[in-house]
Amino acid sequence: MAEKKEYNPSSLTLTKKPKGATIIEGFPGYGLVATISTGFLLDHLKCEKIGSYHFEQAMPTLAIHKCKLVDPIAIYYNKKYNIVLVHAVTSVAGLEWQAADLIEDLQKKISAKEIISIEGVGSQTKGEPKAFYFTNKPKLKKKVEKAGFACIGEGIIVGVTSALLLKEKLPQICLFAETHMKLPDSKAAAKIIEALDKYMGLKVDYKPLLKQAEEFEKKLKGLLQQAQKAQKKTTEDKKKLSYIS
Repeated sequence: MAEKKEYNPSSLTLTKKPKGATIIEGFPGYGLVATISTGFLLDHLKCEKIGSYHFEQAMPTLAIHKCKLVDPIAIYYNKKYNIVLVHAVTSVAGLEWQAADLIEDLQKKISAKEIISIEGVGSQTKGEPKAFYFTNKPKLKKKVEKAGFACIGEGIIVGVTSALLLKEKLPQICLFAETHMKLPDSKAAAKIIEALDKYMGLKVDYKPLLKQAEEFEKKLKGLLQQAQKAQKKTTEDKKKLSYIS
């Protein structure tokens, strides 16, 4: 029987403990919507790093952004809006409960008033992506519905977001954005930023993400066309060799 993996609360140290903050957490998931969203907020809000974490059981992963290393799981604080951002670039597959324990520990350490979990959700609907919410807390439900969001009617929640919901006592709101692909989806992330702006009044312009999405789609389309041409040429070359032999 495999040994149970547990999170050690003493392993998380913070240089600052802003009381009553809102935690916005994003672990890599479908369309990398959460990671793109939290990364975008870090670039567009004035934030200071107050902690970092990594799971030794996870694959060692570091990102490089603007010639600087990005921690596997980094914790930042924005004083203006009293937000604590948890930005993760490493996969926590198989460690979802530990990651949820990490967020719960963070919530206790700073007495956070709420946790906002970001997720991408698969959709077959064409057109612009939509944002939805879910919470099992009546007070938070009234607050988020006042911002004009619809509750996600049907769906399956997995990963860290699911583990946090199962803890029940945490003041959690889930924000979902529809995504049509497993590739990084900046359009869906832009929808999340728009939703957060309506909910928290962050005054963050999400249009750069839409531009980023367009550029990525153009680049992807070009790569696919090149791959198709290369595949066609390979097939033609094989036919010629077959004919010669």
